[in-house]
Amino acid sequence: MKIETIPGRFAVCRLRSVPQTAGRWHFLSVTDGEISLVCPEADVPEDAEKADRGWRAFRVKGPLDFSRIGILADLSARLADARIGLFAVSTYDTDYILTREEQFDKALAELAHGGYDVQK
Repeated sequence: MKIETIPGRFAVCRLRSVPQTAGRWHFLSVTDGEISLVCPEADVPEDAEKADRGWRAFRVKGPLDFSRIGILADLSARLADARIGLFAVSTYDTDYILTREEQFDKALAELAHGGYDVQK
């Protein structure tokens, strides 16, 4: 697996309002190589090149301070040890984890067993 650096400097921002191109519970990423969207299944655009359905999500209740190190690493390590794949996205204040629907309850149980306060 190769790691490629991306030139330039970036900012993490919190906006006051949702851009008109997005809706409730949409994570939009635009890079020089692709455009990705995480959204409710009902909101998948008809012209999407690919759509991988069947994900469930939970959040790390925030706001999380940027100085807190290792939160996402700990969560992903615990899920990896349980052989649960994940897709992670972050906002300015918190992290969101998506797992396949069939592994969702197991993921929450693993995190609760690891000491996390899981609220359903």
